[in-house]
Formats: sequence, structure tokens, C-alpha cells
Amino acid sequence: MLDFNKIKTIPIRQRKNKVRLSDLIKPENSEILMDSIELNDLVYRIINAHVRKKEIILMMGAHVIKTGMSFLVIDLMKKGIIKHVAMNGAGPIHDFELALIGETSEYVEQTIEDGTFGMTEETGRILNDALKEGAKNNFGAGYAIGKKINDLNLPNKECSILYNAYRLKIPVTVHIAIGTDIVHQHPSCDGAAIGKTSYQDFKIFTENVSKLEEGIILNVGCAVILPEVFLKALTIARNLGHKIENVTAANFDMIDHYRPRENVVTRPISLGGKGFMIIGRHEKTIPTLHRLIIEKGEIK
Repeated sequence: MLDFNKIKTIPIRQRKNKVRLSDLIKPENSEILMDSIELNDLVYRIINAHVRKKEIILMMGAHVIKTGMSFLVIDLMKKGIIKHVAMNGAGPIHDFELALIGETSEYVEQTIEDGTFGMTEETGRILNDALKEGAKNNFGAGYAIGKKINDLNLPNKECSILYNAYRLKIPVTVHIAIGTDIVHQHPSCDGAAIGKTSYQDFKIFTENVSKLEEGIILNVGCAVILPEVFLKALTIARNLGHKIENVTAANFDMIDHYRPRENVVTRPISLGGKGFMIIGRHEKTIPTLHRLIIEKGEIK
């Protein structure tokens, strides 16, 4: 068996990145970039759920961060629209790196060739340490990483979804499949810590899914992990007797993927509610969603 303790890492400052802080869209700069009857219908449902204090959950892939949408998500959290954020394992990596150095997203086509892909020392060591500390204290992965960003007082922490969620006391849950994320390549990785903290987050997520009656579930840019996690959480909630029959479910992505369509938009609303498929690039759909919610909801 290969000796993972011999894996060599590199300083993060040595890596070239595609995404910078200047690429992030600020809330005041979001605009309506597309005209969609479905999107307008969804927005009215979100506003109605917000006014009635119903659960609104955002599930998001890491590409949402890489396309510069972090500040828009944070703004909707601060305004009380988004009440829970669920991420796959890649989300915290890009969120953390932006907070740490103001850049993220390496040139994989180059770094895969010499074995340095994903091997940035600081990313692996600090995030793995956060999960180990989280496991020791019975924290979920999302809370543990948000706390770590706060405790280290990272220079760009205000652009971090996890940091803001920690400060706002909004749950961010991280749903990790071992072997899918770069931090699993590092000698500092602890599989038991990943399992314990991510499983804790699954319980937290399921608790909030149990409150989804007349609420909203949004899946933005995650094709596999989160749609699968959601379907299992919904099953547990219904198994335990929670009424979840009238749900608004929406999937945002560049193409129509099978699992989001079936596990988020179609199957969960068989007892009632409505499903939406919003197809388009995040750079258009998310600023439009944000601006419509703010303007139509007259939200300050």
C-alpha cells in the first residue's frame, strides 16, 4: 500500500489561480440578466416563504463560489432569506482559499502533470485540522471550518460564506465523499474526522429538511452529492412522521442533469408543491435571482 505520509505538499503562494476577489459580484451590482416566467414565479414563492418564516435551504456546488457568487449568497443570508446552506466537500476549499489569500481555483490541466494538483500545504493542513478539532468537539464540518476561519481572523474572511454563517449562527452543512476533494490527498487527512463531522452535518441538514413544509429547497450547481443527500434526508424526515407535502423545489444549472431533476425537482413534490428547472450559467441566473428577490420583495 502506498505511504501517504510521504506525500509532498507545496506553499499556496506558489500556485497560480483562476479566480480572484475582484471577480466576486457585490450585492449592489447584481442585476436582472435574463427574462424568465418560471424564475419570476419561483421568486414570488421564495418571498412568500420568507414573509411566512418558512424554511429556505440552499444547496450549492463549489462552482457557485468559483463564478463569483459568494457575496450574493452572503447577502441573502444576512437578509434572513437563506436559512441553511448545504455544500459538497469542494465548497469549503474554495471558500477558505478566498478568505486566506483572496484567490482560488488552480490550473488543473498543468498541476495534474507533475503531481502538485491539490497539494497546497495551507489548504490541506488547516482544513484537516479544523475537521479534527470539530470531531473532538462534536461539531459539524461546516461549523468547524467557519469557526477556524473566524479564529484565524483570515484577511478576506468577509467574503467567506462559512465565516458569515458562523457569525450569523446560520447552519452550513458540508456533505463529504471521501476521495473527492483535494484535502483528502494530504498526509494531514483523518478519515475518521471527516466521517464524524460530515455525519453530524447530515443530521443537522435532515433536521432542517424536516421543516420544509411550505418551504423552499434550492439546488444550485451540484449534480450528484447534494441531490442524493437531500433525498435521503427527506426520507428520514418523512419516516419520522414529519409532514412535508407542499414544497417548492428548484434546480439551477447550466445543463439538465438526471439526479437534480429527479431527486430535487420531481420526486420530492409528488405529494404537492411545484418544481422548477432553471437552466443557464450561474453568472446570469444567480445575479438575476438575487436582484429579483431584493426588488420584488422590497427587502432592505
